[in-house]
Amino acid sequence: MLLSMPSPNDAQADLIAYLDFHVEAGADAVLDERPHDRFSEADAPAPTLRAPRRAPDPPVGQTAGPTAGSLVPPPGSPPPAAPSRTFGRAASAQPDEAASDARARARQAKTLDELERILADFDACPLRFTAKNLVFADGNPEARVMFLGEAPGADEDRIGKPFMGRSGQLLDKMMKAIGLDRTSAYVANIVPWRPPGNRNPTPQEVAVCRPFVERQIELVDPDLIVCLGAPATQTLTGTKDGILRTRGRLFPYKLPNREVKLLATLHPAFLLRQPVQKRLAWRDFRSLRALLDGKA
Repeated sequence: MLLSMPSPNDAQADLIAYLDFHVEAGADAVLDERPHDRFSEADAPAPTLRAPRRAPDPPVGQTAGPTAGSLVPPPGSPPPAAPSRTFGRAASAQPDEAASDARARARQAKTLDELERILADFDACPLRFTAKNLVFADGNPEARVMFLGEAPGADEDRIGKPFMGRSGQLLDKMMKAIGLDRTSAYVANIVPWRPPGNRNPTPQEVAVCRPFVERQIELVDPDLIVCLGAPATQTLTGTKDGILRTRGRLFPYKLPNREVKLLATLHPAFLLRQPVQKRLAWRDFRSLRALLDGKA
C-alpha cells in the first residue's frame, strides 16, 4: 500500500494554522535558551558611544582605506543607532503615574474622535503593545443607552470593534428583543485593548484605562448605562459584590451636569456558559425597556 506524502503547500498551510492557533491563545513571543528581562531592556539607557579607534597611518605609497574585518568605520559613516524602545513607557510607568497621566490626557478630549486619537497614542498601558487593534466603540454615540463590557476578545481585537464574536451576537439578540440595535445603542468596554490569551485585565490595567472610559461616558452623555458583568459594574460603582448579587440593581452615576442610572446585568459571555441564567438577564432587559419608556 502506497502512502501519499503531503505536498509542500499542505505542510505550509498546517504550519500557518499552528502559528495562528498560538497567536490566538496569546503566545506572542518565542522562548530563548536564556531568560530575558524585557522590561529592563526596554527601559535601559542607550549605551554610550565611544569614539572610533583611529587607524594607523598606512605605509608610504599605500592608499588608506578600510580592509576586510577592520573595526574602523569608513569616513563619514553615521554612528550606530540606539536600541529601540519596544514597549514605550509601559515598561517603566508606575500604575499611579500612568493613571494620573491618563486622567490628564482624557480631560483634553473634547470629542469622541479626539479621545480615540489620544487613546491610540497612549503608551503607558502594556496591553496596547500585545493587542492588534484599539477597540474603542460601536453603535450610535447619540443613543440614550450605553452598554459597557469588560475587555475585547479575539474577534473584537481582529475587527477593531466591541462585541463582534459569539457574545456580541447574543447581545444583539438581547437588544433586539426589547427593540434596540446598534443604531439606537452605544457599545464599549472599560478596557479598550485585548489582554493576551483573553485573560481578565489586571486591577492595574483597569485603573490605567478607567479615566478614558469615564471621559467616554461623559462625552456620550447617555440617559442610562448598562454594565455587562461584574468588572464593569465594580469599576463604575465601587461595589465589591459579585454580578449575581448586583444584577437587576440600579446605581446612581454622576455625570458633570446631572445624575443618571446605571443598571447591572449579566455578561453575554457568562450566559453562553450558563444558559440557564438567561431568564435573569431577560428580567433585567425588561427593566431596561421600562426605564427607557419612562415606566420605571
